Amino acid sequence: MYHIPKYFLTISLIMLFGCTAGTSTVQTKADVRAGKPAFRTGLENFLGREAVAFKGKKLGLITNPSAVDDRLVPAYVRIHEHPDLNLTALYGPEHGLFSAAGAGEKVGHATEPRFGLPVYSLYGATRQPTPEMLKDIDVLIFDIQDIGIRSYTYIYTMALAMQAAKRDGKTFVVLDRPNPLGGEQVEGNVAREEFFSFVGMYPIAYRHGMTAGELALMFNDAFGIHADLKVIKMSGWKRSMLWPETGRSWVPTSPHVPHWQTALFMPATGIIGELLSVNIGVGYTSPFELIGAPYINALSFADILNALHLPGVLFRPTQYKPYYSVFKGELCQGVQIHITNPRTFRPFETGLYLLKFLYDQYPHHNPFHKEKRLSSFFKTAGSDQIYKDILAGKGVDDIRAGWRVELHQFKNLRKKYLLY
Repeated sequence: MYHIPKYFLTISLIMLFGCTAGTSTVQTKADVRAGKPAFRTGLENFLGREAVAFKGKKLGLITNPSAVDDRLVPAYVRIHEHPDLNLTALYGPEHGLFSAAGAGEKVGHATEPRFGLPVYSLYGATRQPTPEMLKDIDVLIFDIQDIGIRSYTYIYTMALAMQAAKRDGKTFVVLDRPNPLGGEQVEGNVAREEFFSFVGMYPIAYRHGMTAGELALMFNDAFGIHADLKVIKMSGWKRSMLWPETGRSWVPTSPHVPHWQTALFMPATGIIGELLSVNIGVGYTSPFELIGAPYINALSFADILNALHLPGVLFRPTQYKPYYSVFKGELCQGVQIHITNPRTFRPFETGLYLLKFLYDQYPHHNPFHKEKRLSSFFKTAGSDQIYKDILAGKGVDDIRAGWRVELHQFKNLRKKYLLY
């Protein structure tokens, strides 16, 4: 995710193991009194009413620590311990099965220590399961918590695995989970084919407003995978719900996404971070929440941004020294982004203002000056148009107008695949 080269700290996540054969879910007394349905993930529904359909099948699971039940028990533990299910192999995405590897760091095959299951890496020698990796399974399952933005690689691990399942005649199952940003807001440009990569394989909006299961349906149908696909839906989730409304604890989805709110900051700063010309809080205690550099004047930066009156956000002047990454050990000035209303905040639009300000106000520190980083920027941004527009002096409204038609087309396309 966000391939800012290999300065990432290795973060070991301690996993709480446990096992029960039944299913459980969190529902408050107030919810019961109000008649609200209990929220259940696709995993919990799979372990309950759906399990009988997979009895006698050999199962493979693509997963990481973010896939847990309401008691924080990992998905693979729950599936392995289920009396009617036979889990025979595991597959790890970027960062690995335990999310201990840094962004862009290759991960090798391994053996899972508790049950002795083989763990095949999908972020090492290959990013797609080979026939050898799938020969001992009947069904390939995907259960990973996504964060709702185009450049997060897990959804492309899912897509490549769907292609492999089609190739080898395997059933592919997605255990659906919430989009932590909700399912209503859609924002940003649509990726263009000439810039497709592992941080953007398909023409979808940057903030797409879809769940992994809904994306799987779109990838399978609209983009021609045509796998034998089954999505196990959630219960009790609505498109209007942000992550806290699920009542679930957030497990870091990758080393630099420690909180659900991080997914809201990433569209604002993550693309800028690809340029390696400013620090975006990666390397400090607030990944993706900061924009800073030694040459920025924090007070004027904050004043100019706050004068824009952007919806749902305020900018606080700040100073800090990154522990690693861009400007390691140097005193940076800049702003911390404070989201005052996550429902009205438009992170992608906010990021355009941030980037344009950096370009306009600091001509001697051009954020695009590292030409070798432009390719990564274009891939993450989904095109080179933002770059061209800023160099041409266009305002944010004119930049956004450039993808209005494509965004409208995407919004119409996605309607067909929405499950909730």
